[in-house]
Amino acid sequence: MTILRSLAKIVSIFLLITLSSSIGNHLNAQDGKALFSQNCASCHAVNKKLTGPALAGVEDRWTEKKNLYAWIKNSAAFLKTGDPYANKLYNEYNKTAMNLFPTLTDKDIDAILAYIKTVPAAGAAPAGGAATAGAPEDQSDSTLVFGLLTLILAVVSLILLQVNSNLKKLSDDKAGIPATEPVPFYRNKAYIAFIAIVLFIVGGYMTTVGAMGLGRSKDYQPEQPIYYSHKVHAGVNQINCQYCHTGTYQGKQATLPSVNVCMNCHMAINEYKGAPLVKENGDVVDGTNEIKKLYKYAGFTEGQPWDATKAKPIEWVRIHNLPDHVYFNHAQHVKAGQVACQTCHGEIQKMGEVKQQNDLSMGWCINCHRETKVQFKDNGFYSIYEKYHQDLVASEMFDAAPKSAKQSMKQSSSIYFSWLISN
Repeated sequence: MTILRSLAKIVSIFLLITLSSSIGNHLNAQDGKALFSQNCASCHAVNKKLTGPALAGVEDRWTEKKNLYAWIKNSAAFLKTGDPYANKLYNEYNKTAMNLFPTLTDKDIDAILAYIKTVPAAGAAPAGGAATAGAPEDQSDSTLVFGLLTLILAVVSLILLQVNSNLKKLSDDKAGIPATEPVPFYRNKAYIAFIAIVLFIVGGYMTTVGAMGLGRSKDYQPEQPIYYSHKVHAGVNQINCQYCHTGTYQGKQATLPSVNVCMNCHMAINEYKGAPLVKENGDVVDGTNEIKKLYKYAGFTEGQPWDATKAKPIEWVRIHNLPDHVYFNHAQHVKAGQVACQTCHGEIQKMGEVKQQNDLSMGWCINCHRETKVQFKDNGFYSIYEKYHQDLVASEMFDAAPKSAKQSMKQSSSIYFSWLISN
């Protein structure tokens, strides 16, 4: 009996440890996915080269993990150590300096590395069958599977604990030791408290994750009234983003191109002769027919003069839509900050159908602002705000105020100015 009781205890402890480990690894990988999206995705992919190298197997390419930590946190400083692999990478990618990530801890980096290991290799077939050409990538969430596994392991652990209790009672009865009648597990206060705590933690985690996802539309990819391939226009034909989205240099909104802008080219280009256009679901698109759709909106008949007054606006479906409380100025970022369109929108020049590449969350934006160095000095975009700040400090009201109030006003003005230039 003693052996059986000990065995039951060992199995229960093992299951609990396994349960904790599986939950921890899963959460670690999920945290790593968020960190990867916020910090790495703009320059790196897991299975293909972008601005930087593919990250699959990155741990195996470094002799020591501490060197990898140092490289990620401050690549410029680590290059000075003379590490041969770091310098090889630096030269291979045209001596392009990697962004600094001093706020990432070793634990954060481990989470990112854990997520990278969960991403299947490029071209790998989905489980249960071969990969289908042109099929969209599987984006299914395995949270339900992990939840069911957790529930099963928890039930097995409780059963084994109950078995241990019964075995102890039998042993005590055989030895003549009086024992009280065991309390059923569903009436045991310890069991009930344990289950309540677990449910509270799991429920709180799921609620928090769900709440954080409200209003976010990562991977949103609606069908547009006209199939417009950025891969053809911005990629193959090298049309600058600002040619169509003129507002990026002028104001808050990037603006969508009017029919007039489209017709500047397509009055002459009435036929598509490029590579086949294929949607992500595998459907082949007739490029010439899509141009004909544009002509219907424009009220244009081939071979006849075009009357622009007959044009109707194209009802494009908006993809990137920030919450109403968020103020985002395209000119401030693109013109003053010199931020590339791809930083927020992904590699737009490679997209047939545009989708929202990043989650555009507050944390994602804050991380970018934390790492981006903006030249405020001699920057005409911010000169007006600096003038307001200086006028306030030099005002008569400021001179007449008590010393303590002066200090408070000066600090408030500085904070306000900093807020202005950061927004």
